Amino acid sequence: MTGGFWKNKKVFVTGFEGFLGSHLSRALIALGVKLVGLDIRVGRKETILSPADYKKITVIKGSVADYKLVSRMINRHKINLVFHLAAEALVGKCHLDPLKAFSANIEGTWNILEACRRLPYVRSIVIASSDKAYGAHDQLPYREDAPLKGNHPYDVSKSCADLIADTYAHTYQLPVAVTRCGNIYGPGDFNFSRLIPDAMRCLAKGQTLKVRSDGKFIRDYVFVDDVCAGYLSLARQLESRHLAGESFNLSDESPLTVIGLLRQLNRFNLGKPKLKYTILNQAKYEIKKQYLSSAKARRVLGWRPVFSLADGLKITADWYFNYFAKR
Repeated sequence: MTGGFWKNKKVFVTGFEGFLGSHLSRALIALGVKLVGLDIRVGRKETILSPADYKKITVIKGSVADYKLVSRMINRHKINLVFHLAAEALVGKCHLDPLKAFSANIEGTWNILEACRRLPYVRSIVIASSDKAYGAHDQLPYREDAPLKGNHPYDVSKSCADLIADTYAHTYQLPVAVTRCGNIYGPGDFNFSRLIPDAMRCLAKGQTLKVRSDGKFIRDYVFVDDVCAGYLSLARQLESRHLAGESFNLSDESPLTVIGLLRQLNRFNLGKPKLKYTILNQAKYEIKKQYLSSAKARRVLGWRPVFSLADGLKITADWYFNYFAKR
């Protein structure tokens, strides 16, 4: 992936300070883009972005639910490519406050798309979705042609946002495509309600991990750098390969149970005493088996994960152990 395509492109990233957003922003900075970042909170302490990174980002504080702000910023900066990552991303929070989830995840998406609809200089829009947009299916792994049938607030918000993106692609010929990922992990995820960050924290502090489910839920895990590579590959090829209206799964295609993942953590000898955990079996409104086929992304985009689970977890563990050692 060369910098030639990206050099001096005007790129808009919503949710740029979040876990995936911060990694993607750093990758874009390295490619030489002119980056505009929108986030509802700006200057948060919990981000991997450095002061040097911020100097290379035109920072906007605000919400994607604010259509006037979104439209004004995309127009003012004559944006060429959009990565829409901003969302209420925690399932538990969405369940407690569905209106906030629907506003951020559904209204925020149509605001981005409507703002881009009449602007000829917007050439590529990538919408970050989720495997949860598919809802629960008996046939696994999920493929991109599976029905979108979320049942609970977060899942439904992603199903709806994906359908809206599809509408804008087919009705208005907007150059928009959707990505759906397995569980993304890596350095700098400060959402400790998620399994891997919480497990890393417990490892670093010698604490016992509390597993909300029965430990038998099945998921796939994909390293954050591999996800960023997939997003960049899709955005770069979207116009030239006529990929508007398409969706792409990004997965390492190696599903594990929660207990299986925790055993892997211990097996990899990450430099700490073995992780202890207790099973609470209290998870509600979660799909028991979820994992993706990324055959389409491999075939069409030429994308494939570079990092094995062992390598990704080792990098992640080193980062968290260093982070907690300083606190």
